[in-house]
Amino acid sequence: MAAQPLVKKDEDYEECHSLFWRIEKGAVLQEARVFFNDAQLDSRRCYQVITKLLYLLNQGETFTKIETTEVFFAMTKLFRSTDKGLRRMVYLMIKELLPCADEVFIVTSSLMKDMNSKASDDMYRRANAIRVLCRIADGTLVTQIERYLKQAIVDNNPVVASAALVSGIHLFKTNPETVKWWTNEVQQAAQYSGASLVQFHALALLHRIRQHDALAISKMVTSLTSGNTVDRSPMAECLLIRYASQVLRDSAGTGSSRQLESDSCRSFYDYLESCLQHKAEMVMFEAARAITELPGVTNVLMAQAISALQLFLSSSKPPVLKFAAIRTLNKVAMTHPKAMICNSDMESMVSEQNRSIATFAITTLLKTTNDPATADCLVKKITNFMSEIADDELKLVVVEAIRSLCMKFPGNYRAVLEFLSKNLREKGGVFEYKKAILDSIVSLIRDIPEAKETGLLQLCEFIDENFKFTYLTTQILHLLGIEGPRTSDASRYIRYINNRVHLDANASVRASAVSTLAKFGAMVDSLKPQVLILLRRCLFDSDDEVRDRAILYVNTLGGDHDSILVENMKGFLFGSLNVPLVNLEKSLRTYLASASEEPFDITSVPKENETEKKAHIEKPTTSTTVSVSSIPEFSNFGNLFKSSEPVELTEVETEYAVSVVKHIFDRHIVFEYNCSNTIPEHLLEKVVVAVDPYEGEDFTQAGYKPIKSLPYGDTPGQAFSEFEKPKGVPAAVGKFSNMLRFRVTEVDPTAGEVVEDDNGVEDEYQLDDIEVVPADYMLKGEEVLDFRHAWKTMGPDFELVEEYRVDQRESLGEVVAAAINLLGMQPCEGTEVVAGNSRSHMVLLSGVYTGNVDVLVRLSFGVDSSSKEVVMKVAVRSKDGSVSCAIHDMVESG
Repeated sequence: MAAQPLVKKDEDYEECHSLFWRIEKGAVLQEARVFFNDAQLDSRRCYQVITKLLYLLNQGETFTKIETTEVFFAMTKLFRSTDKGLRRMVYLMIKELLPCADEVFIVTSSLMKDMNSKASDDMYRRANAIRVLCRIADGTLVTQIERYLKQAIVDNNPVVASAALVSGIHLFKTNPETVKWWTNEVQQAAQYSGASLVQFHALALLHRIRQHDALAISKMVTSLTSGNTVDRSPMAECLLIRYASQVLRDSAGTGSSRQLESDSCRSFYDYLESCLQHKAEMVMFEAARAITELPGVTNVLMAQAISALQLFLSSSKPPVLKFAAIRTLNKVAMTHPKAMICNSDMESMVSEQNRSIATFAITTLLKTTNDPATADCLVKKITNFMSEIADDELKLVVVEAIRSLCMKFPGNYRAVLEFLSKNLREKGGVFEYKKAILDSIVSLIRDIPEAKETGLLQLCEFIDENFKFTYLTTQILHLLGIEGPRTSDASRYIRYINNRVHLDANASVRASAVSTLAKFGAMVDSLKPQVLILLRRCLFDSDDEVRDRAILYVNTLGGDHDSILVENMKGFLFGSLNVPLVNLEKSLRTYLASASEEPFDITSVPKENETEKKAHIEKPTTSTTVSVSSIPEFSNFGNLFKSSEPVELTEVETEYAVSVVKHIFDRHIVFEYNCSNTIPEHLLEKVVVAVDPYEGEDFTQAGYKPIKSLPYGDTPGQAFSEFEKPKGVPAAVGKFSNMLRFRVTEVDPTAGEVVEDDNGVEDEYQLDDIEVVPADYMLKGEEVLDFRHAWKTMGPDFELVEEYRVDQRESLGEVVAAAINLLGMQPCEGTEVVAGNSRSHMVLLSGVYTGNVDVLVRLSFGVDSSSKEVVMKVAVRSKDGSVSCAIHDMVESG
């Protein structure tokens, strides 16, 4: 019998070489009981048991409280071991188990003993003890170890100091007041030049301590960026660059030009510029990236940053550095395309084996090239390896670059449409990627007339092959219904649309296709017979919506009703009703209630909004508001921004009735006083209102216009007083006292003539004060019908969000009404209405701030169940950071 070779089985081989082969929690716990309690500790076996326990925990295995307590008590006996590595493993295990408060005291004494050890070879033991103590510490234990932690921060051993600083960062989440007392020690550690991590962690903790004080952060960055500082490590330098750029962005966000031009801000720019020459590449890159993201950066500094980034594109640089540089340059090309200068290194990166780098290189070149032939060549190159790009975000970058290219060079639309349609028809790809391609094709169809028919046919081919994305298919059908009938040969699209009616399993797609067919029949007379045949086939569809639409369109297009109804149906199909929906609803309800056999005639619906008409009739108007700009004294004030509602300055049934209207101009405010004389025996002459600003901004009186004569009667006279706003304060506020001064002459009430020998008497009459408030600079905008879309379109560049506590009111509705009145903005989507028992609410507002800046505001209200106070969260978006700040100032002042 031949001898068999000695070969182990596969599972025996795996068992010998894998510590985790067929690992079971029960067996590992049994090993812990045996080896952790052994009088003669076997360090190697204890290593293995702890490793298995850590593996189980990281694999999601859960331990019961009894199992956790048992393992913890057994593991505490390993503190008597002198093996440094084993003690480190014990520290790791304690952090993973997170002992409860009753068990903390068991290990505290051992950990504090290790933390206070002065032996030079125990630095890792001390560091691990610090980390574990801070991880499991409660309020009482923190008080005990605080002195040791402060000493550890300035310890000569960098490992211990770094451990204490990192522990302080974690401890700040639960005991911020305790950590704030370490500021001096942390500042000292930030100047430590012995180890890079100490500086890095000290700077991070120092920023965490001062994160809610913008002025303190600015002072900290100023002191650290000054010339008289120690050499910093590259990691600390990168962190400081981020803090400096954040201070600059915050300064720009407030819209204060004086702050941006201050010495501190200029020193930050100088600091970032100096970092471009740093010997460490990571510092150079961080500085260049920060500069490119700063708002309002100078062209010179931007050019220096771009040059620094382009140095990283050479073939000798590591791939990760090239990728970071080209991705940053790609972002720069989107915001500052004119500042980009494409070099040979960027062009050579197109053939990089790393497709991520090559993609960013090509898209950057696409955004910056000025040669149509070069652009066409780049499109062909990127088409070849588009399928090799695995990252969907990179694909979106490519699509956006291709769309921008075609807008720059409309003559290249054929190559671009071919590229987009090919990728649209590809089997793979997520919804966002497909939607981005569709949006790009739609944009080209609408903006480039020559691309319309080619683009529509390519979209038809897509819906003929795609059965996955219902939303995209319905959007394409809707677009075909709008643009298809206007093309030179509309019949070519009928086949694709009819295929969706009969071949698509989704009822939503079939219903959209029926509506699209009807649009072709309504818009193109030659296609009406063919469309009717196709629509009649849909009368037996299994879905109710499809059948209902088919019946409606067949009856409309089939000539069964008069021509008026056909024309009306065209309006429905093509979206050109031109009547308010409120009026249409009211007319339809009246038609249904009348039970008339005649078809509904849409021409009978009033085209003027009856609700707005009624409001317009009921709203009091003043004749002078429109004519104030035509007065010669105010002709050089520019455009009138807003006129307020009249405000009464006198009590009812007094001798004289005076109301005021505030007219807001760019640089001036004009007060229009409508004065009425209610005494038949008096004639008022040389009537003027003396106005004195006594609180608020420093307004300057620019002139006044008196009333020459004011007889008794209902017709008021108009006196004007104009003020110039202080320079640099477009939304100046203040209070004004008013005194009506005039000459009184006696009049015979029966004859209506002045009494002879009466030269008149000078008199005056005290009026109520006027207040110019921030809301006077806000004009109610048109009601936004799709606020979500408008909010997204506005963008988050100058968004400011803050929370405020509002005084108690009888109801949440009163709080909402007061907030709307304070801001003077237009409520949208009916959000001004609050349910009676509601404890939370959101209000959407739109307006135009002085300077014609559009503003959108979201007010979120919530009632605190404990204090009954109302918490109001204010989110503001505009195109100007100073305007966003002004809205928050309005809320704070109110």
